[in-house]
Amino acid sequence: MTSGKTEKELAFLHDLYVATDWGERFAGLIDEHVGLPQKGRVLYVGSGTGGHALAMKGRAGGDVEFVCVDESEERLALARAKAAATPAASDTAFGHEQLDALSLADETFDLVVGDASMLGTERLPELLAEMARVAAPGATVALGAATASSFGEFFSVYWEALAGGGFDEQAAGVAALIGERPTVSDLEAMAAREGIDDVRSWTNIEEFNYPTGADFLNAPLVRDFLLGGWLESLPDEDDRARALAEVERIIDEDRRDMDFTLSIKATLVLGRKAE
Repeated sequence: MTSGKTEKELAFLHDLYVATDWGERFAGLIDEHVGLPQKGRVLYVGSGTGGHALAMKGRAGGDVEFVCVDESEERLALARAKAAATPAASDTAFGHEQLDALSLADETFDLVVGDASMLGTERLPELLAEMARVAAPGATVALGAATASSFGEFFSVYWEALAGGGFDEQAAGVAALIGERPTVSDLEAMAAREGIDDVRSWTNIEEFNYPTGADFLNAPLVRDFLLGGWLESLPDEDDRARALAEVERIIDEDRRDMDFTLSIKATLVLGRKAE
């Protein structure tokens, strides 16, 4: 499913609705648990439109060089504009990279931070491998991601909508959506396999509340960034519309004048690259 919006439009929506309400949940975990070096080089992988990376740079001071990479040229353009307007962070570098195949040199960063909260689960092992590769010995490596049991409220409603709408095969596939997010233990094991020692993790349950089913489905975070992956098993636009109408009906029937809540498990995994 495509949103029908241009990449530039999606970048602006990302800045307004993903980097803020969604991204701040993961940024808070990073700020609480990741210490900044007094000097050296920091790599921010998946920096998006740059707000959190620039805030970190502002706290770090002039002896710390920040390099930020993202897969969207349009998001990077917004990030560069922000950096240019921020004197304390105007020297921050923003580059276009495939996050799980970085072109950067081995062992060149003193801190590597990654935001994989919107990245496909299947890409996480390669992403962590790349983050570990470019980290210097002894450097901190920290990755934020949504872990298992995230989005459970939607998947329950979605299964009911598909099963009740005659989409039996697609309803059976909802189990795969439920199981695709890694557990915290999975992420910790991935980090350990990449030579990251003293692995620790923190998880916060975060909630997003919507007054009605229509508000949920029309929220830019959901409509433009989450629904596409969830609706992949329905190739026909009419089928998607019919399924989503049923999702909206079920939400409004079940919520009993209360908000519909979508919850995620926001997880940060952190360790040090072996010396």
